[in-house]
Amino acid sequence: MATPPPLGQPSDAASLLRAVLQENSRTQPERLREVIDALTRHLFAFALETRLTYEELELGLQFLNAIGQATSPAKNEAILLADVLGLSTLVQLQDAQRILAQGGTEPALIGPFWRAGHPVKANGEDIFSADTPGQRLRIDGRVVDLSGQPVAGALVDVWQASPVGLYENQDPQQADKNLRGRFTTDAQGRFALRTVRPAGYPIPIDGPVGRLLEHQSRHPMRPAHIHFIAIAQGYRVLATQIFDAIDPHIHNDVVFGAVGSLVREFQPHPEHPDELHLTVELMLEPGETRIPHPPLD
Repeated sequence: MATPPPLGQPSDAASLLRAVLQENSRTQPERLREVIDALTRHLFAFALETRLTYEELELGLQFLNAIGQATSPAKNEAILLADVLGLSTLVQLQDAQRILAQGGTEPALIGPFWRAGHPVKANGEDIFSADTPGQRLRIDGRVVDLSGQPVAGALVDVWQASPVGLYENQDPQQADKNLRGRFTTDAQGRFALRTVRPAGYPIPIDGPVGRLLEHQSRHPMRPAHIHFIAIAQGYRVLATQIFDAIDPHIHNDVVFGAVGSLVREFQPHPEHPDELHLTVELMLEPGETRIPHPPLD
């Protein structure tokens, strides 16, 4: 009779999984242990389901290494990967169920182009430089709590791509931090700004995520949108986007982020008919104020 392996020595997939999970059992904090446990179980199930070969594992690890190597001050390739796989939107959808049940504003992806230190602007100021082309767009916004009461002193970060579909950090023709601004709500929770109608754009495809899209025969386009992040003490941070309803890719966003409640039609401004107008209400839910780290400096 064969001698059984020593206790704890892996002999097959099940015993190896038990051994790995046992080594994780002392991990702190508890939430980290829970996440690593689940990740380990799913990785094992993935490898078994696909009968993953070691050569394929090496290719996958090379791909992950390339993701890190392609990340730079101008581009966050890791966020791009999570976005095009739908993972970022999935996490947002889980949050959205809780938020929408309370009447809050639907969240959307922060994306890889939020920068630290957006220019501080007074309410009503332009966020575009004088040489920026495109149809002018006035935005009147309001930050409120779940009961509709104004949230005064909230910080609202706004950023967008230009009418040629480039963020300013991608485009040497634009001034530094063009089409970006930070506003503070007044006593009625209001903020206002002037910008230009954004254009849809392709996500960067010069790295490993671009090669993945090529293998998948997928286009790289995002529909035109404007980003908003609202931050107020005593409230959960809200990151969302407003999408232009007439964009040709509104129904096939490469990162699956253009959800119905955030798709809007830009209307002619009633007092400035040569400009467009958009009203935005950002409704915050109470909770811990955890400010995310901007992907770019």
